[in-house]
Amino acid sequence: MQSMNVKTGDQVKVLSGKDKGATAKVLRALPNERKVIVEGVAMVKKALRPTQANQQGGISTQEAAIDVSNVELICPNCNKPTRVGHEVKDGKKLRVCKKCGKTF
Repeated sequence: MQSMNVKTGDQVKVLSGKDKGATAKVLRALPNERKVIVEGVAMVKKALRPTQANQQGGISTQEAAIDVSNVELICPNCNKPTRVGHEVKDGKKLRVCKKCGKTF
């Protein structure tokens, strides 16, 4: 399993698909599937059957998982979409912005 450069809570830009160009926050990262769930991106409709909690049932909309290759991390320092490098400092693996060179 290869590690992903994107983590939960990161700001990302969508590179492809119907929501191309959107910037939003990562709600969940699914590293085993190499997918991420991004807030307000790839919305799908889901049918809900009536339950004790939801007497009515009906149709709800929720975010679907998209492939991690379709998003690019936005650097918190320079606020630009960037590729990510890695650096080990004091035994910790840090992410490095390829544009500004700062760690985060």
